Amino acid sequence: MAKYERLPGADNNRSGASAFSPLKNYRWRSPSPGNERWRFLRLSPLRLLIIAATVLFGVALLAGGKYTNRMPTNYMDQDEEIMEPDRSDRGPQFTWQNFNRLNGYYNGIRKLVKFGDWKPENPLNETGDIAKDLFGQKKKRGLINLNSPVENPPMEAVLFNPYPDYSSSEYTSKHGAVQKCFLDADDKIEVPDVYAYPGIPEGMTTNTFGSMEEVGFKADVCFDRFGRFVPYGYGYYPVEGGLGLGNKSEKGGTDAIFEKIGKVDYRGINWGDAQKKCYEKNKGRFANPSEPKPVSGEADEKTKDSSQITTRAVEESKKKVPRTAYVLRTWTGNKYDEYQIMTIRAMISELALKSGGEYDIHFLVHVKDDSIPIWASDEVYRETLEANVPEEFWGMATLWSEKLMELYYPDPFPDNVVNMAGAPIHGVYRSAHFALQWFAQQHQEYDFFWNWEMDVRLSGHYYEFHNKIGEWAKEQPRKGLWERSSRFYIPEVHGAWQNFTETVEKETKAAGITPIWGPVEFPATDMLDSPPEVHPPRSYSNDDYEWGVGEEADLIVFDPLFDPERSNWVFRLDVTGYNLSLPVPPRRCAIITIGRLSKRLLNLMHEETWAMRHTMFPEMWPPSVALHHGLKAVYAPHPVFFDRDWPLEYADQVFNHPETDFDSVFGWGEHNFLGSSFYYNSGFSGALWRRFLGQRENNEGGASEEMSGSGRMCLRNTLFHPIKHEHGPTD
Repeated sequence: MAKYERLPGADNNRSGASAFSPLKNYRWRSPSPGNERWRFLRLSPLRLLIIAATVLFGVALLAGGKYTNRMPTNYMDQDEEIMEPDRSDRGPQFTWQNFNRLNGYYNGIRKLVKFGDWKPENPLNETGDIAKDLFGQKKKRGLINLNSPVENPPMEAVLFNPYPDYSSSEYTSKHGAVQKCFLDADDKIEVPDVYAYPGIPEGMTTNTFGSMEEVGFKADVCFDRFGRFVPYGYGYYPVEGGLGLGNKSEKGGTDAIFEKIGKVDYRGINWGDAQKKCYEKNKGRFANPSEPKPVSGEADEKTKDSSQITTRAVEESKKKVPRTAYVLRTWTGNKYDEYQIMTIRAMISELALKSGGEYDIHFLVHVKDDSIPIWASDEVYRETLEANVPEEFWGMATLWSEKLMELYYPDPFPDNVVNMAGAPIHGVYRSAHFALQWFAQQHQEYDFFWNWEMDVRLSGHYYEFHNKIGEWAKEQPRKGLWERSSRFYIPEVHGAWQNFTETVEKETKAAGITPIWGPVEFPATDMLDSPPEVHPPRSYSNDDYEWGVGEEADLIVFDPLFDPERSNWVFRLDVTGYNLSLPVPPRRCAIITIGRLSKRLLNLMHEETWAMRHTMFPEMWPPSVALHHGLKAVYAPHPVFFDRDWPLEYADQVFNHPETDFDSVFGWGEHNFLGSSFYYNSGFSGALWRRFLGQRENNEGGASEEMSGSGRMCLRNTLFHPIKHEHGPTD
């Protein structure tokens, strides 16, 4: 989606300066750029100049005979897809198209093996031998179909529990007791558990970037769609309280899963009430900034008994657990189908209810029609909310509009460098962060805010993913952190994380780059003071990777924090409010705006916006504020998969060490992400996710193939983006 949502008439592909057509012979369709990609070039004199220069260049090529006319593009009347002309005689358009396709993802649960016996299909130097071992010498490397007469998997799914032992003396000695939460008002319907298989499908593909072990994910289990989603209504009919999904599916071993999980009747569940009640039960675990601290020695009539005073004192002395808002960026007109409802139920259950209220899920709903008077009438507000959010989530939604942002952050916003989008400053396209800043100001009770888009999916458990990422970020030292966070971690190339740390340190020194250490200094005439605690306690050279360890990260992102000045990313100069007579301030950027922001960072962003009139394009703004003010920002090396068998040294060169700024993957080189499981323009992510759901994709997969082959897919904890639809054919 474009930023946090897909705007009318604007395509979601906007993070690069050039568009790439879908590539022929893919087994997945890459997102179609379409004609709307170039809307941002209208009206601006600078853009007209760019167009004129391009036309002249094209004319010069034609005159020199160096341009070969292509067949005209044929438009398909289906999801605005574009059919690529036949280029079979011209060979692959990009180098990575020459790499072998990886098929291990589609090995199913009938071929599960223990983690210690698992051999991945990749990397490249093992592919041939492993393919021979698994499929026989006469098998070609096409679609993997491990035929098996066995219907059920060789092992049963087991309970997946990523939570601390809340009842243990170790936990209760440090934190307040956790009271169990339920789905209903009468505390009778328990929150169901998730189940996973204790193994990996034989030949399952391994990740190219990131590391499950490094960030703390459980690497020796995999999730199938039944163990993962039966708890939220998958696999049974609406008359039973389910969603009606997956009923015509390969079901080997599902009887055991249903026996363990049961079928929750979700008709009439009010998630907002369940979430609020869960917090009320457990609010003693959390710090509440709105409640005054008791005066020393003070006690009311009810607590004058010495034992009661002692008990209360003990509870108050325990370490408070931070609270987190999980903010879903949605909009009026969004269609919540059964798959999306299933995903949201998983978020609420796993993050909020099972954790005893550590998280609250919120819908931050963009009202796109500014003429609706939601601020003048409570009734209009309610009607608008109820017309655009499913009933079970009504109690969790907050409305906002661009008109509200104009009032909250009023003009002027002068001194913009280049507005390449040609969009207004208060529009969601250029300032989606305004709404999150506003929301955070209304909710200072939260320590952290996850900003989450509606087209993101997770094959694993939400609590494991978010908490392990947060814990890993907390333990990262400040020394070399910005430099490490600017690169993709490729374990097979970089070795252990410690070796990666040392490698980056050496490369930074060899390149003559001064590492970032505390707030950066740059020429400016109007800057806020940075918080005193962000200044380094010692010099860079005297720090032994100590500073920052145990410090919560202010910003966690899922793509590298790159320097836009060293790329040709099209929005790198959308910088507003800084003195134009001085150099453009240093900046950092992370593509895809999902991530975790601390209250401290959001408060600084808010102050910079309203007091100083500073802002930048949304992917740049949080990282740049963190950079300017010496906050702790981290790129988390979550596992990212590719559909092709990239030579890993070559991948390191392309993604981490481009020869020139124009070769950066964050710009004209973004085509390299088309076959990844996570990037704004990925085509493989949606295809792989739909196969995981049991659907056919480009005439592969589906119920018949799963039943005649190795069964349904089983994936480890993986983040997918973008997922633009989840309703493909099943056969």
